[in-house]
Amino acid sequence: MHFGLTQEQQMIVDTVRSFVENEIYPHEALVEKTGDVPVEIAKELTAKCIDSGFYAANFPEEVGGGGLNHLDFALLERELGRGSMGLTHFFGRPSGILMACEGEQRERYLLPALRGERFDALAMTEPDAGSDVRGMKCTAKLTNGDWVVNGTKHFISHANVADFVIVFIATGEEDTPRGPKKKITCFLVDRDTPGFDILPGYESVSHRGYQNCVLSFRDCRLPASQVLGDVHGGFDIMNEWLYATRITVAAMCVGRARRVFDLALPYAAERKQFGQPIAKFQGVSFKLADMITDIDAADWMTLAAAWRLDQQLPANREIASAKVFASEMLSRVTDEALQIYGGMGLMSDLPLARFWRDARVERIWDGTSEIQRHIISRDLLRPLGA
Repeated sequence: MHFGLTQEQQMIVDTVRSFVENEIYPHEALVEKTGDVPVEIAKELTAKCIDSGFYAANFPEEVGGGGLNHLDFALLERELGRGSMGLTHFFGRPSGILMACEGEQRERYLLPALRGERFDALAMTEPDAGSDVRGMKCTAKLTNGDWVVNGTKHFISHANVADFVIVFIATGEEDTPRGPKKKITCFLVDRDTPGFDILPGYESVSHRGYQNCVLSFRDCRLPASQVLGDVHGGFDIMNEWLYATRITVAAMCVGRARRVFDLALPYAAERKQFGQPIAKFQGVSFKLADMITDIDAADWMTLAAAWRLDQQLPANREIASAKVFASEMLSRVTDEALQIYGGMGLMSDLPLARFWRDARVERIWDGTSEIQRHIISRDLLRPLGA
């Protein structure tokens, strides 16, 4: 692994950071105030991303994507992490799971998504099945050649702007040494499908403008052509296409932490108390030292995990380590930055309070910190038979 960026990688970093600073930052206050991204702004951001050549950068060139490898894409996501998620969503990165599309599905879902003509959303979580994917209660039963779906999904990010949803649903049951477990199948569901409704979700304190929604299925009939991958093959698709999304969370946490640090450092150098800059006090200077050490460590852990994927090396433990460390690092860094600012850090005039609130969800979605530690410890102990 080379520790310096190539000329192409530096171009990715510079281009995406410039986009975030010039196209995302100016709209953040509005999104924070209203909790919504105006349609005209969303369309403008999508168009500018397409013009930049970075739309669907995470997909292979042969299908019309940007062809970035895992390491390059982690650098891109790191820079996007500096901006409001409600806005950076429109810097298009369709779900990689769409590469599982075959035949007519490619023309109907994959290719329009890569061109920015259709937006997707990913749905797994249910009210009683978050980390426990096998505990799904939303079911699909094969009836007269169609799958009839009933149940609910919730916490479905940005489904409010999605044209179709990639949904994981229980389609059967199997016996395992630990008791009966659900068989899972992945489906593609269009927004206007009868019996399928996308409803407003909960009002979250994290990432305003990045909406979560509730999906309701009531005798929703889906033809066999809407199955993505194989029937009962949902876990195979998850393992092939989804687990690397934890790198995205880690990378975005690093980008957000660097933005926070970039606010805290000059403030500590300029703000005076007792006749000198507060950075002169060890209680503040040591905070800065710990913050940048944590940020750099999370950065390298994340890039190293992405590099391992590009080298086709086992990376499950390394990805989990990066995700848990980076997400918890972001909480520490935002909290310490707010402490450095004192009372002003909690005022809406500054973005620190927003960063502090936003940081909390990173330890929950895409696998909680507890799940990541389970993955790490399992990887360590299984070779020992424990």
